[in-house]
Amino acid sequence: MNVAPGAWKYALPPLLAAPFALLFSVAASVAALLAGVATLAFFRDPDRNPPPTGVVAPADGTVSVLREEDERVRLGIFMNVWHVHVVRAPFEGRVTDVEHVSGAHRPAFSKESERNERVHVEFEADSPHLPDLEVADDTDSSADRNGAASTVTFVAGAFARRIFPYVEPDDDLERGQRLGHIAFGSRVDLVFPPSVDREDITVEPGDSTTAGETVVVEPAEDALLETGLESSEYEPDDGDAAAAPP
Repeated sequence: MNVAPGAWKYALPPLLAAPFALLFSVAASVAALLAGVATLAFFRDPDRNPPPTGVVAPADGTVSVLREEDERVRLGIFMNVWHVHVVRAPFEGRVTDVEHVSGAHRPAFSKESERNERVHVEFEADSPHLPDLEVADDTDSSADRNGAASTVTFVAGAFARRIFPYVEPDDDLERGQRLGHIAFGSRVDLVFPPSVDREDITVEPGDSTTAGETVVVEPAEDALLETGLESSEYEPDDGDAAAAPP
């Protein structure tokens, strides 16, 4: 089982304490062992396979926020304790800034969480999976690129005290790439580029998401054809539909 960086720092103390706890009681030893195993499970980092098309969810969890703010669409995903807490890039782009903002540690599902500690990962989107967003040619200068600003925000919660970004400014991102993780928490917000409208979002509040796999925006097929992602590459013919896996 793959685990996120730093997992063993939290898991080793209870695992090492388990045999010594036998000197006091079997129950204490079992409790320590279970705490260590549960910690590793919490930090699990399974591989994910993005679908051929579409903007993918940045986090595992439940959609808790979906609204327009300052002419941008904001999608918030609340992560419970049993969810994977590794955050992934929703689409291709380049990191422009990584900013840590100190704050409180209120429950991530409450209104007070707007003042919580957080890390903003800002990047220029450069992806055919976004509506009305052309992919920039490699020969274009940075000033002429058609990428649009977007932000993924890691929000700490009541129990989430540490945020660990994996990326730095000027890093190139692939869709579904790991961006970082939150230790013991809590919520991830995605502010889309201006090209995305509320009607483009394919999930609703209360829906479950899987980071790197659940499609939250599906671009128009004509946009995919212009970038070479033809429908025949990812949709079976009628004759093959019965043979396609569920």
